[in-house]
Amino acid sequence: MSGIPPVQPQSMPDLPELAIEPAIESAVPSAIGSELESTDLISKAFLTQRFLRLALVNILSNLTVPLAGLVSVAFLGHLSELRYLTGVTLSTVLFNYLYRTLGFLRMSTTGVTAQAVGRKNSSDVLLIGLRNGGLAIGLGLLVLICQYPIRQLGFALLNAEPAIEAAAQSYYDARIWAAPATLLNFVVIGWLLGQERSGQVLLISAIGNGLNILLDYGFIVGWGWNSAGAGWAITISQWVMAGLGLGLIGRSVIWRDLKAIASQIWDRSAMQQTLALNGNIFVRTLAFLSTFSVFTSLSAVLGEVQFAENALLLQVFSLAVYLIDGLAFATESLIGILHGQQQRSGLRFVMQLSGVASLGFGLGFALLFLLVPQPLFALLTNHQEVLNSIDRSVIWLIPVLGFGSLAFMLDGYFLGLAEGPTLRNVAILSSLIGFAPIALLAWQLQNNDLLWLALAVFMALRVLFLGIQVPRTLQK
Repeated sequence: MSGIPPVQPQSMPDLPELAIEPAIESAVPSAIGSELESTDLISKAFLTQRFLRLALVNILSNLTVPLAGLVSVAFLGHLSELRYLTGVTLSTVLFNYLYRTLGFLRMSTTGVTAQAVGRKNSSDVLLIGLRNGGLAIGLGLLVLICQYPIRQLGFALLNAEPAIEAAAQSYYDARIWAAPATLLNFVVIGWLLGQERSGQVLLISAIGNGLNILLDYGFIVGWGWNSAGAGWAITISQWVMAGLGLGLIGRSVIWRDLKAIASQIWDRSAMQQTLALNGNIFVRTLAFLSTFSVFTSLSAVLGEVQFAENALLLQVFSLAVYLIDGLAFATESLIGILHGQQQRSGLRFVMQLSGVASLGFGLGFALLFLLVPQPLFALLTNHQEVLNSIDRSVIWLIPVLGFGSLAFMLDGYFLGLAEGPTLRNVAILSSLIGFAPIALLAWQLQNNDLLWLALAVFMALRVLFLGIQVPRTLQK
């Protein structure tokens, strides 16, 4: 999640209203309800109902992504050679840079779309999707063009044994062809979430990731493609998701109305706002992912077993984050709509509701793996040397997910408010003064516990620095 500076797209009263199905005129009442027409009518019961409904659908949608990833890990973890699992984990670090740093396409689209919905400006809703969609396709094609130098530079910076690196490169060579589809999916999902069309996001995610699981089995287990098979499974499923998403959008837009706003798509002022918005989120995400990439890279130099152990724990962390992000997405949508309506009375309540739910999810998930680690981790690997040692490190999920759950909730809050500089600065400071010094000490001492402590401190500082900024936002 991330924050963005306020963006107020220009209203265009001289243009005809665009017919979007569900039309903005019908989507807005469902997203805001008549209760939000006046500050006095905003009720805690209504906000709770909206939040829980959005959160449930978002969580189900988000769960399909890590479940597909866990199935892939399980298939790879049960192969005779551990290098395929660790190779895919290593290559994923590179894709985190490629795709998650470009995840600003999703985050910036959701926030400003929600605000446009709050203002009932259907023209702005469509223009936001078109601008960010064009940007996504352009960046995706650029990634394909530069795939060879990206691979050479990326693996030169990552530390791994030759066998692990070979498996990692096979995965990379297959998955890289999903770049345009992956980035376009960010915009499609962000645009739908901004309008609270979470049901369609769930449909796209369920079909795409369900296909990924089937292809994982066929390519990895059936055909023996190992790490390359995992990469091709993701590539094909991403293109299917992109096609489905565009199909749903095509059914919801009357395309003749696009002519009315065609000249506004590349408006210079609007594009400057879009690029500034995306730039802030890019820097924030780069700092965030650099932290996790350094964590993974340092894990690799601790030995193959320790690396595999940390890889499994990171998979558990990622699964929990997908659950928590379902709550954060709901927060982002509601806060964005309230902000677009210039109504602030519900902001505090939505933040508190999301905070309690997020913390409960984070700690509950960590406790589950802490109490019964062996049966759960045995689902992911059958390498006994990894299972024998993982009990000692699983305790670190408590502070990392405890602080992390609140940090991700606050990300969603500030995204809805479109405060990019705040989240950008917090991510940089937390990484430099929280994670980096302790991680450096962990590397020097070759100590895995210190490495996890560095990650826990990073999360704690994000909560502290973001929390300090909350009172200011409630007084605007």
